[in-house]
Amino acid sequence: MKKFLFTLLALLVTCGNLVKADEGMWMLPYIKDLNIKTMQEMGLKLDADKIYSINHSSIKDAVVIFGRGCTGEIISDQGLILTNHHCGYSSIQSHSSVEHNYLENGFWAEQLSDEIPTPGLSVKFLNRIEDVTDRVLDAVNPDMQEEKREHKIDSVLIAIAGEVPDTLGYVPVVKPFYSGNSFYLYVYQEYPDVRFVGAPPSSIGKFGADTDNWMWPRHTGDFSMFRVYSDSLGNPAEYSEHNIPMKPKYHLPVSLKGNQPGDFAMILGFPGSTDRYLTSWGIEERMDIINMARIQVREIKQKIWLKDMQASEKVRIQYATKYAHSSNYYKNSIGMNMGLNNLHVLQKKRELENKFTFWVNRNEERKEKYGEALPLLEEAYTRRAPQNKARNYLRESLISGTEIYLFAYRAKRLADVMLSGNDELLKITVERMREDGEAFFKDYNPSTDQKVLEAMLKVYAQEISNSYYPSVYREIKSKYKGNYAKYAAKLFRKSIFADKDRYMAFLNKPSLKLLKKDMAFSGGVSVMNEYRLLVDLMRQQDFNIEKGKRLFEAGLHAMEPNKVFYPDANFTMRLTYGQVEDYMARDAVHYLYYTTLEGVMEKEDPDNWEFVVPQKLKELYLTRDYGRYADKDGTMHVNFLTNNDITGGNSGSPVINADGELFGLAFDGNWEAMSGDIAFEPELQRTINVDIRYVLFIIDKYAGAERLINEMTIVQ
Repeated sequence: MKKFLFTLLALLVTCGNLVKADEGMWMLPYIKDLNIKTMQEMGLKLDADKIYSINHSSIKDAVVIFGRGCTGEIISDQGLILTNHHCGYSSIQSHSSVEHNYLENGFWAEQLSDEIPTPGLSVKFLNRIEDVTDRVLDAVNPDMQEEKREHKIDSVLIAIAGEVPDTLGYVPVVKPFYSGNSFYLYVYQEYPDVRFVGAPPSSIGKFGADTDNWMWPRHTGDFSMFRVYSDSLGNPAEYSEHNIPMKPKYHLPVSLKGNQPGDFAMILGFPGSTDRYLTSWGIEERMDIINMARIQVREIKQKIWLKDMQASEKVRIQYATKYAHSSNYYKNSIGMNMGLNNLHVLQKKRELENKFTFWVNRNEERKEKYGEALPLLEEAYTRRAPQNKARNYLRESLISGTEIYLFAYRAKRLADVMLSGNDELLKITVERMREDGEAFFKDYNPSTDQKVLEAMLKVYAQEISNSYYPSVYREIKSKYKGNYAKYAAKLFRKSIFADKDRYMAFLNKPSLKLLKKDMAFSGGVSVMNEYRLLVDLMRQQDFNIEKGKRLFEAGLHAMEPNKVFYPDANFTMRLTYGQVEDYMARDAVHYLYYTTLEGVMEKEDPDNWEFVVPQKLKELYLTRDYGRYADKDGTMHVNFLTNNDITGGNSGSPVINADGELFGLAFDGNWEAMSGDIAFEPELQRTINVDIRYVLFIIDKYAGAERLINEMTIVQ
C-alpha cells in the first residue's frame, strides 16, 4: 500500500491511452508522465514544465487559492488578481452600505490608492509538493484499531507540517489521497494584504442569480478583481500603507483569439471535494439524508430571508452573501439527486460492488486483504443512518439555519474564562467578543432571524425522533406549551445576543449569572451539546467507513491494474484538460457552445431583480460598441462551454488555451450533470466559463477602467 502511487506510475507506458482526456482532476507533479502526451495530441503547444516546475517559474505560479474556497489567477506583473464575482461577493458585500452599494452599482478603483483593503482576505501561492506517503504509513500497521491508526497518522502529519519554517508566510498542509493510501505535503505562501480593485454591478456579475444558477444557456459576467500587496522586498505582510503591489513569479497572458469547438482547454485550480469512489450505501446516504436535509431546510429558510430582503434594501445587503451561499448548494443538492437517478448511478455502483466481491472471493489472499471492505461499509452506513439524519437536520436548522444560537454559543469561551478567574484573559476575550459582535450585527436582522428560529425549531421536530431532541425542546414544551412562536418572541425580546446595544452593554460588565440565564445562550449550548452527542454516537461507524473506503479503493486498484486512477479532489491544485464543446442535454435539445450579449437583452426583465440590465450595457449593445473584444462574427460573446472536469473550489479558475494564454474564467457546471462529484458523465458534463473578451469589454467599455487593461499582457 505504501508503494501505491509508484505502482500507478509504473503502468503509464502501457495504459496511458486508456485515460479519457476530459475526465480527471490530475496532480501536477505527474502530468509529465501521465497526461502531457495526450494533451499535446489534443493541441497543447507547451511542455509539462511550462505548466508545473519546481526549478523555474511556470503557470502554477500564477494560480492562487483565493480566500477560503475559490481559485484566482494573476494577470499582470503588478499582482492583479482575477476571480469570480461570486468568489469576491462576500468581500464586495463587506465594503457595501446603503450609501456605497458596490453590489448594486459596482466599483472600480481609479488608481492604486483607491484600492480598498479587505481584512481577513488572503491569497495563497503553491510553493512545493512533497510525497510523504512512506513516512506516514511507516508509522502504522494493518492490525491497528482504526481510531489509534488515525491518531498516529495525525501525530505524524503534525510533525511533518512542523518542519516547515514558520517564516515568510509559509503554510504547510498535509493531505491524504486515495482514501488515505497516499499522503502529500503542500507548502503554500500566504499573502494577507489583498485589496478590492473592481467588480461590475450584480446585474452583470450575478445576472440570472438563482434562476440561472447551474443552468445553460448562461449570460453572466461572473468576475471581480483584486490585487495582492507585499512589503518592499516582495514578502508577505499584513496591511500597511507602505506595502506595494506584489511582483509575481509568473502572470498569465490574456488572449483575444476567441474559441471554437474542439479548441484545447485546460484548467488549473483548487477543486474542493469529489467522491468518485463512493459506494452505493454512501450514495444512498448522500441522496436520502444529506441532500434531503439541505433541500428541505434551506428552502424554508431562504423563503423567509428572501421575503425580508425584498422588503428592505438594508436587509438585502445584509443577507446577500448568506443567501447566495445557502442557495448555491440547495440547488446543487436538487440537481445531484436528479442526476444520480437519471443516470442510474446506484445501479452502476452495485454492479461494480458485485464485480469486486466476486474478484475478492476468488482468492484467499485477496479475501484477507480486502474481504471486509464492503461488508464493513454496508453495516456502518446502515447503523449510523438515524444519528446521521439527526446530525444533518440539526446542522442545517439550528446551527447554520438560525443565526442566534451559534452566535450565542460562542460566548461559552467567556463563561469558561470567567470561571477560571484569569482577569487578563478575560479582558482579551471580551475585546475579541466586541469585534465579533461588530461583524455579526453589521449583517444581522433580528426580526428576520426570529422568524427563522421559529421555523427551524418546527422543521427539526417534525423530521427527527424526539430521542435526538436538544434539551431546549423540553423547556419549550414545559414553559411555552410547545409554542415555538411564543418561545422565539420572548428569546428575541430578552436575549443579550439579539440586540447590539444589550450585547455591548453586557460586555462592559460581564456576568456569568446573566449569561447562564440567557435564552439564546442556553439554547445554543443545548443544540451544540446534542450535536456533539450525535458525533460521538457515530464515531465508531465513521472509523469503519474510513477503513472500508481505504480498503475498497486499494482493492479497486489491485482489481484493475491496467487502469490509471486519479485521486478525488481535496482542495489541492489540480489540472483538468479537455476541449470547447457543445452538448445534447436530452432528446432533441442541442445546446450551442457559446452565448452572446443578445441573450442578455432577450432575458431582460426590469421587474425581476435577477434579470435587470444596466442602461449603459444596453447602450453599448445597441451601438455594437464592442471594440477589439468582439468575436470575428461581430457579436459579443459572453459565456462558453468546455468539457473540463471541475467542482466547487474551481470557481475562478483560469481556462487556458493551447498557447498557455487565459481565454476564460470557470464559474459553474451544468444542471444535467450535477451528479458529477460522484459520477462523471462525459457526454453531459460541462464547465460554464466567462469569455475573457466579455470580461475585458466590461472593464474597458462599460467601466472605463483602462488602467487595468494597460497592466495586462494582451495577445491579439
